[in-house]
Amino acid sequence: MIDDTRSSGQLNAHLLPVADARLRFEAAFASLQKPELASVRDVMIPTRDNQAIRGRLYLPDGRTAPGLVLYFHGGGWLLGSIDSHDVTTRKLAESSGCPVLSVDYRRGPESPFPTAVNDALDALAWVSSPENPLTIENNNKVVVAGDSAGGNLAAAVANESRHEGTVVHQLLVYPVTTWDLDLGLDPEFDGIMVERDELQWHQDNYLAFEEDRSDRRVNVLSADLRGVPEATVILAECDPIRPQGELYVEALRAAGVTLEVQQYAGMIHGFFGLDEVFPVAAAAMEFAGHRVSEALR
Repeated sequence: MIDDTRSSGQLNAHLLPVADARLRFEAAFASLQKPELASVRDVMIPTRDNQAIRGRLYLPDGRTAPGLVLYFHGGGWLLGSIDSHDVTTRKLAESSGCPVLSVDYRRGPESPFPTAVNDALDALAWVSSPENPLTIENNNKVVVAGDSAGGNLAAAVANESRHEGTVVHQLLVYPVTTWDLDLGLDPEFDGIMVERDELQWHQDNYLAFEEDRSDRRVNVLSADLRGVPEATVILAECDPIRPQGELYVEALRAAGVTLEVQQYAGMIHGFFGLDEVFPVAAAAMEFAGHRVSEALR
């Protein structure tokens, strides 16, 4: 995959107009085989500014557990959608046996920080409200989950809502946890699927003001993590931002948070959900599904 990417002659995403980068990101996942589930339907999630965002609810066949997984897609707060991550969220519903609601939060630069975080928090408030139409058993028991920038949003939601008791677990897949690329980038793997300049481009399009970078809802590594829900962290060995996940694991442990960590040897950023390409991704999904189902029992 890395060789094909390098030999394609395609410009890196950060060298393209945002609209073109989004189209290419979506196209990269269009041909993946979609698992069949009992039910998949789109819903509209109300937000605090009297708008509405899309969500996609996945109901697996048969062994549905009480509670819900709230999933936030990756893409650097700039790319990605519930469509690009449709296969990943289907597989998470399938492997966990739990309902999954994927959230199409608004992205930068059109909707800069804190819009995405607010959308994520509004989605949590909506799914746990008795007024929502999802008819999920025990809807006040939620696992927040996400990959990359979506992992950043999941961590922020877990942190900001810790005193409400609704979020019982956080599933963080190679999460972004700090804006500081000197701290959170492994130069040995810079350029393998993700490069430093691209990461900076994502930040610049998401964060409108310099002070936003130190906000605990972005720089979750700086947050007081005492009392946050238990966690599962999935990392990839050859991921340039792997140090961000490792540092967050250390911070969670220092705060006394119960967690389980799994790092996959030889894997790259973006492997989760791609078992058509990487067989080990199937094992990662099974691990994630098991952890989610255990949390919602």
